Amino acid sequence: MKDIARRAGVSESAVSFALNDRPGVSEVTRDRVRRVAEQLGWRPSTAARALSGEGAATVGLVVARPAATLGVDSFFLQLISGIQEVLAERQLGLLFQVVEDVEAECAAYRRWWAEHRVDGVLVVDPRTDDPRPALLEELGLPAVVTGGVPDPGRPPRAGLSTVWADDAGAMASVVGHLHALGHRRIVHIAGLPGLAHTERRVRTLRAEAERRGLSGVRSVTTDYSDAEGAAVTRRVLRSAAPPTALVYDNDVMAVAGVAAAASLGFAVPADVSVVAWEDSALCRMVHPWLTALSRDTVSFGRTAARELLGLLDDAPAGTVQVPLPTLIERESTGAVRAAG
Repeated sequence: MKDIARRAGVSESAVSFALNDRPGVSEVTRDRVRRVAEQLGWRPSTAARALSGEGAATVGLVVARPAATLGVDSFFLQLISGIQEVLAERQLGLLFQVVEDVEAECAAYRRWWAEHRVDGVLVVDPRTDDPRPALLEELGLPAVVTGGVPDPGRPPRAGLSTVWADDAGAMASVVGHLHALGHRRIVHIAGLPGLAHTERRVRTLRAEAERRGLSGVRSVTTDYSDAEGAAVTRRVLRSAAPPTALVYDNDVMAVAGVAAAASLGFAVPADVSVVAWEDSALCRMVHPWLTALSRDTVSFGRTAARELLGLLDDAPAGTVQVPLPTLIERESTGAVRAAG
């Protein structure tokens, strides 16, 4: 600021008024100061803005999952792409951290709040018994929960919005598709236990099976990795009454499952049909191409980021539902082969 003041021929306080868009200088002086600042490549100090109460110009995202499983998960890459696209419009940074569990995630929020590191946070992977919303409300840290389901029995927490997807409706569409093809033994190879969306999918599968009178339907939880996806596939296909259809909670496990099935002599879809929850390029790089649930995950990220910016601009907390995923039918699902 001293350099700008010297070159513009004004006081340092005048530079401060001009660059922070405050009254106290003429428009002519404000324009001259800004031109000099641009010439010198000046940018505001994020740390100084945070200490002065003007905000950190940064939002946070913590993912409490095994780091090894994130590198091959297309969902998070697309979600972050959408988030970053919106943040870039406001020249806001994204502070990203991977931790082992929710306890470590809560510790990160406390640390960021104490250090004024972020203005708000994006929360992913809601839990069935989740301590994070209450903590964020206590800290007064604006947040958007992505993937949660609003509770109609209570108003939104102060400063906490929700962007949610209808996992129950999506699972019902998958079961309906497989049931119409004659499948009665369906295994859902699910993601991490304890995640709210995992539990919703498991409950919906159970409810759909009961409604349709299907007894050979169940879910098996995993860590979302290709290794566990393949291991569970081999285990269920070796059972006395193997399933005729497999539903995987992500594309990586589905592709690994196809390979595991082939290694046991099962043809897809002649012997077993396969559905992937997340559509991606992977689903079209394996033979046969995989039937999959398709949604605009980049748009999901944009919506979450816009909701957080709204909270930072003092908009009230609320809930937003993203469109229901569409089931894209491809070659990996087919009618059950007649016995004999």
